[in-house]
Amino acid sequence: MIKLNDIVFDNTKQFVLIAGPCVVESAEITFRTAEEIKRVADELNIPFVFKSSYKKANRTSINSFTGLPTEEALQILSGVKEKLNIPVLTDVHTVEEIKDAAEVADVLQIPAFLCRQTDLLIAAGETGKIINVKKGQFLAPEDMKYVAEKIESTGNNNILLTERGTTFGYHNLVVDMRSIEIMKELGYPVVMDATHSVQMPSSGNVTGGNPKFIMPLAKAAVSLGIAALFLEVHPEPAKALSDAASQLPLSNLKELLRIVKKLDRTVKEYE
Repeated sequence: MIKLNDIVFDNTKQFVLIAGPCVVESAEITFRTAEEIKRVADELNIPFVFKSSYKKANRTSINSFTGLPTEEALQILSGVKEKLNIPVLTDVHTVEEIKDAAEVADVLQIPAFLCRQTDLLIAAGETGKIINVKKGQFLAPEDMKYVAEKIESTGNNNILLTERGTTFGYHNLVVDMRSIEIMKELGYPVVMDATHSVQMPSSGNVTGGNPKFIMPLAKAAVSLGIAALFLEVHPEPAKALSDAASQLPLSNLKELLRIVKKLDRTVKEYE
């Protein structure tokens, strides 16, 4: 179990929603999305952590949007956190980024491509923040034990492990639901990323996706018992500056959450 203010991450408790647009595109889109997700989460009584990357360092093309200037993007995230009174999660890609990101974020996220970078994991762990590690597309779930041990070596046990799909040939991912159970057996709260899991990596000079599978993957994962559900959500995914093909339309969020909460409540038997 991990606590963040009054939010509890526990595979046996009500799931936490981690959601927001892939990247901080502008203050207007970021605040609009955060406000609507918060409204829906409050209505359905679902704990909520806002997610948005202030920087994207692993885009397919040199021409892809990588983010606003760092200071501006972090100020926007800080404003969301303070004005809406919600905790914030954001990615870090290098050791040098961590200090500034940790001053704003409640949860630091290690991207899947970087999940074995020892220096990055240790530097993140040393902040004392909650660290969410995406399981690499190339990594077996049981091998996340060694990833977590690197963070734990700093004395920080606040670790979340996220399933986000496994490379299946070229330009495709598949989710092996056994990985959720395996990572739960390692003793950590497990997160299901139902949007990155539907991606079709490097489809030309962008990453494609099959968003129609977001709902079934979310339902399947929640039925197994998870600590949190991770969703990238955008008001108009087709216009998103990153991951346009795999984000959930904001207008579809309430119905998805209504359904998965029913499943979560049935599996975990809470009111």
